[in-house]
Amino acid sequence: MKITSVNVIECKPNVMGKVVCVRINTDTEIYGYGEVGLSYGVAHYAAVGIARDYGQLIIGMDPLKPELIWETIFRSTFWGLGGGTVINAGMSAIDTALWDIMGKACKVPVYQLLGGKTTSKIRAYASQLQFGWGPEHLFLTDPDDYAKATEDALADGYDAIKVDPMGVTADGKWARQAMNPDWKMRGKLGEKMLETCYKRTEAMRKAGGKDLDIIIETHSYPDMNTGIQLGKCLEPLNIYYYEEPCHPLNVDNMLEIHKALPHMALASGERIYTRWGFREYLEKHVLQVIQPDLTICGGISETKKICDMANIYDAAVQLHICGGPIATAASLQVEAVIPNFLIHEVHEGAIKKDMRDLGMYEDIKPVNGSYEVPDRPGIGQELSQKALDEAVNVYTCQ
Repeated sequence: MKITSVNVIECKPNVMGKVVCVRINTDTEIYGYGEVGLSYGVAHYAAVGIARDYGQLIIGMDPLKPELIWETIFRSTFWGLGGGTVINAGMSAIDTALWDIMGKACKVPVYQLLGGKTTSKIRAYASQLQFGWGPEHLFLTDPDDYAKATEDALADGYDAIKVDPMGVTADGKWARQAMNPDWKMRGKLGEKMLETCYKRTEAMRKAGGKDLDIIIETHSYPDMNTGIQLGKCLEPLNIYYYEEPCHPLNVDNMLEIHKALPHMALASGERIYTRWGFREYLEKHVLQVIQPDLTICGGISETKKICDMANIYDAAVQLHICGGPIATAASLQVEAVIPNFLIHEVHEGAIKKDMRDLGMYEDIKPVNGSYEVPDRPGIGQELSQKALDEAVNVYTCQ
């Protein structure tokens, strides 16, 4: 079998951004899908460009040799050896599509090729409740609205949620874009801001009761000092784990937060790439929960290796998922296999109709807060005809 062409598909923009997928075609009827995990943030054109670069590189290669192709991109493209977000996102999309092809060629789901299921039902949590939980994308400010979002998630069967209590400013703006001088997230947090974060989270705890697992997310906005401040403020509310309390580029800063909050599990990973990126975090026992993103950290091949490495250090795994249906389906295949799987992320944007419409198969969805992993060959999902018809651009490498 040989790779004959690669389609790079820019999907129609939606609430979560611009999903970019690749479809690797072969000299048989078999093809495979992968996703470049840069739909959100500011890297859309880089996502398209790197997918086209790597798509052209692999023409004529054997798609049933993902390890060889991964090593070829890593070691022979010059920039592969330097890594980084864009490089690894491109590698991830190619690798995922190759595994999809392998599963289809062998007529088995990818999880079977990875070693078989260790988990039959995938527990999930409702993520990013500062935007509400439902058909409308909101920016919540009042603690009562945070309680209502919690109740909405509970009504859908979830027993775990995630929120960024500082992500929305007091006047209802997304903090990253607002750059509000009265909403400073680095240096030192003011008492009013700490009180706001506490009351929002407290309202969710009261709405969900003592058995609800609450994950705190801060999107790396704080620095080491304010990350510690916020963690100590929220610690009495029994936090399940604390995600990205500072940016991941300085391991020792994250370690200082861990030392200051020894009874609160720390998590990070969406901006950490490959085994080399996670190595120091694991060796220093900085993270108790790792969050590699399969569409950015190196694809299915690399994600499985990262998770296995984490298992040596007793670190649990929650794959970061903030993309389209291809990203969700591929992540479920890995989560079903790894023995250190903890919980699956369901982003509030992923439940919106325009995002769900990108997928061909509608059965890959949480029911009462958990997933059943499909038994279809490959990753079990493809782009829908609607997604292909409405695509902004489709580039073909051949």
